[in-house]
Amino acid sequence: MNKKTVRRGLAPYLLIFVIMIGILYFINLANVKVNYLSYDEFMTQVNKGKVTEITITPKSNASVYEIVGKTSDYDKNESFFLRVPLSDQVMNQVLSASRLKSFTINTKADPSSSTILLFLANVLPLVIIVAVAFFFINKQMGNANKSMDFGKSRARLNEDKDKVTFKNVAGLAEEKEEVQELIDFLKNPAKFQKMGARIPKGVLLVGPPGTGKTLLAKAVAGEANVPFYYISGSDFVELFVGVGASRVRDMFKQAKHSAPCLIFIDEIDAVGRQRGSGIGGGHDEREQTLNQLLTEMDGFGANEGIIIIAATNRPDVLDPALLRPGRFDRQVQVSLPDKKGREEILEVHAKNKTFAEGITLKNIAERTVGFSGADLENLLNEAALLTVRRGKKAITMAEIDEAHDRVLMGPAKVSRKYTEHEKKVVAYHEAGHAVLGIKLDGANEVQKITIIPRGQAGGYNLMLPKEETFLSTKNELLETICGLLGGRIAEELIFKEVTTGAHNDFEQATKIARAMVTEYGMSKLGPMQLEQQQGSVFLGRDYNKSRNFSSQVAFEIDQEMRSIIDDCYKKATKVIKENMDLLDLIANALLEKETLTKEQIKYLVNNGCLPNDDGEIDESDFKEASIDDLSIADLKDLAKEKGIKGYSSMKKNELIDKLKELDD
Repeated sequence: MNKKTVRRGLAPYLLIFVIMIGILYFINLANVKVNYLSYDEFMTQVNKGKVTEITITPKSNASVYEIVGKTSDYDKNESFFLRVPLSDQVMNQVLSASRLKSFTINTKADPSSSTILLFLANVLPLVIIVAVAFFFINKQMGNANKSMDFGKSRARLNEDKDKVTFKNVAGLAEEKEEVQELIDFLKNPAKFQKMGARIPKGVLLVGPPGTGKTLLAKAVAGEANVPFYYISGSDFVELFVGVGASRVRDMFKQAKHSAPCLIFIDEIDAVGRQRGSGIGGGHDEREQTLNQLLTEMDGFGANEGIIIIAATNRPDVLDPALLRPGRFDRQVQVSLPDKKGREEILEVHAKNKTFAEGITLKNIAERTVGFSGADLENLLNEAALLTVRRGKKAITMAEIDEAHDRVLMGPAKVSRKYTEHEKKVVAYHEAGHAVLGIKLDGANEVQKITIIPRGQAGGYNLMLPKEETFLSTKNELLETICGLLGGRIAEELIFKEVTTGAHNDFEQATKIARAMVTEYGMSKLGPMQLEQQQGSVFLGRDYNKSRNFSSQVAFEIDQEMRSIIDDCYKKATKVIKENMDLLDLIANALLEKETLTKEQIKYLVNNGCLPNDDGEIDESDFKEASIDDLSIADLKDLAKEKGIKGYSSMKKNELIDKLKELDD
């Protein structure tokens, strides 16, 4: 614990103790009764023999003796007090009376003869009074300074000893190339100035949460070895109008003293939103802060050597003036990593973890389509926690699969029990998705099926694209819709009734169908974009869509959506009816195992049964299957191994023919 914290914690108790001692002292003083006597009255009491003891204290500075004593008539806390001249005659009279009347005489030294006592009696009280007064005045001045400090910049200077460099940033090869110029400029600005080139004043990092925008900005500062100030966009905005603008000015003032340097503003959309927008016409404090930021970046003042890096996942709400050349000159898209990028990110986070034999990061990267860098770090951390919890010495695929499910859906609801009928319905529902994923080339490939409840789902089917592509064809979208409808169709065919389990499936299928009609131009309405996303600046999220069409066109959109869903439903029903044996096989396996992996499903399809519990799946089991039964992705992998040129653009039938020709 901090020593200052300990002192602050003890101070109130010490103060209370001193106050208690003082109160007790004054109470005792109040109970003491002192009778003031003259010298004659004192001698009268002596002559009567009532005086029992006296204490004489000489006071040389006042030329008197102070006599304190008791008589036989006094109570315990009662005494008398008198002063007599400092002379030998008086003292001889007192000593003579003492010998005659036999009372005790005590003497004390003169306090004024001791320098320490003199200091304690005269100087120390004054010192205490001055110290207390100084303490309270200083405290009041400190509070006043704090109350006037709200206009100071909240930007903090990063002083970490372990600086982040590009070695710590994986999966962002193109993004690192984009910001490399900033590093070169900060290291050697004369090279650019000689050519007449102007380095970008601001770089905006745009991308989904968790993709590494903040990490990339720290790496730029670490590589350039320059001061790195960081601040959040929300740190500018305050209750009082003008405070944010003052903080912006102070931030650039600090940065000028450290130039060349970097300023990183995280979540800049908190302060950089469009001016004059939203309910009520805008926000004065935020807009003044933005105006000051615009002026500092590219106004009349020069900020040479100061480069601003900002990050946001909402570029659509930013003010256009913030994005014009001269301010944020360059936008760098930090997107979700591809398969290779995910493998590189996993290598960074797997350095201090122990994996069992046979676990490859490449395999994990293939299973984590759509994961960000933060998701991948969380995945390995969850796997490590599960390994410790289960008492294992190395991370196995079982922990990785469980961690994958936890990241996507949450922990398994083991205590939540199905009825036997519900369990069977869920098994056939998920098996319906799996059959369409296996039999349709354009549908997503089945990676894992489980009927164990997680989150709000009674079970789920992890289906990922067979290949990571930038574009989706119309046929792929239609077959994806078919795959989403497979669960409902299986319920209807087996149980002759439907449940609410397909709620999320319908939501996704409807979104795809509407986008095909209104955004992608994949319907009879032609190549027209009838709807587009329109972000609400005030709410900070998509609130509505602009619809520039008549009610007649709206009716036609609904008809086209209905036609797409109906056609996909009929096609999916036909496929499942033709593969009822496979549906029953997968459903019964799910009822037995509750969870099936991609490898187990492939073994099940090829052999008609699951592998033995005590044996591992042999890869040769997959190779015995006919070429006609392989998926498009497996066919392409096989074509690549055999060196077939142009395999990536071939259709399934062409690939099968080519492979058969080679076998013959």
